[in-house]
Amino acid sequence: MEWSALVQYVLTGITQGAIYALLAVGFNLVYSATGIINFAQGEFVMLGGMLAVTCYSFLHLPLWLSAILPIGVVMLVGAGIHQLAIRPLRHAHLVTLIMATVGLSVALRGLAKVLWGADSYPLPAFSNVDPVALAGASVDPQSLWVMGVAAVTGTALTLFFRYSLTGRAMTACAARPLAACLAGIRVERMNMWAFALAGGVGAIAGAVLAPIALPSFDVGTSLALKGFCAAILGGIGNNAGALLGGLLVGLLESLGAGYISSGYKDAIAFLVLLIVLVLRPQGLLNVTMRRDES
Repeated sequence: MEWSALVQYVLTGITQGAIYALLAVGFNLVYSATGIINFAQGEFVMLGGMLAVTCYSFLHLPLWLSAILPIGVVMLVGAGIHQLAIRPLRHAHLVTLIMATVGLSVALRGLAKVLWGADSYPLPAFSNVDPVALAGASVDPQSLWVMGVAAVTGTALTLFFRYSLTGRAMTACAARPLAACLAGIRVERMNMWAFALAGGVGAIAGAVLAPIALPSFDVGTSLALKGFCAAILGGIGNNAGALLGGLLVGLLESLGAGYISSGYKDAIAFLVLLIVLVLRPQGLLNVTMRRDES
């Protein structure tokens, strides 16, 4: 086994894992606030990438603005999904709510196909520099952007939930929604913020991933499955677990593709997920916060 090849696979796995971690965090944001698994999370990533391409290639906006503007747009989409689809069904069975997100995923994917067609679209790398050599491996600068943006996003969310009034109110609603309501916190508004933030995190992942993996209308489905896998693997509702789960899924995919076969990389990731669920159903990291309706 060549050392340089191993380093290359690990770096590729970390890059993929950073994207999966962002998706897992998006799943956690909605699940912690509402108890819903939002299967439209992958479409938030797709919209982030496609809107970034639209802003740059069709509206001819600067690249930095093309990467940032979709975040706000997809946050509005996330908030709109909550207000128009989830909130009216808030008294429905949980399975009904989850199926509603599946339907929204299909609808967003269909709308994207109508707007952009079935083609993939390129977006330039954020840094127009040569690949970086590291231990005999070659690191694409955009991969460093992916890792850095994922780290900054995770840190920003941690600070938001720990120190901001809105973040702490969302945490209170997630833990004890009835008590939070009695304390004067508008629970439905906090749930809307959870969907909006999940949309923003998805858009960040989509924009930073676009120069590496050409975005298309159907890219969100497979990404959502991997992100959900990462969230379950780390412990659903636990953002530290989301980071760990994302990195593990990314590394397993990359190493499996490199040393076994690229055709088995998806199967390897899901096989490990099944093993973890059998041996440790709560995930690798325990969720310390429990949602209490009382």
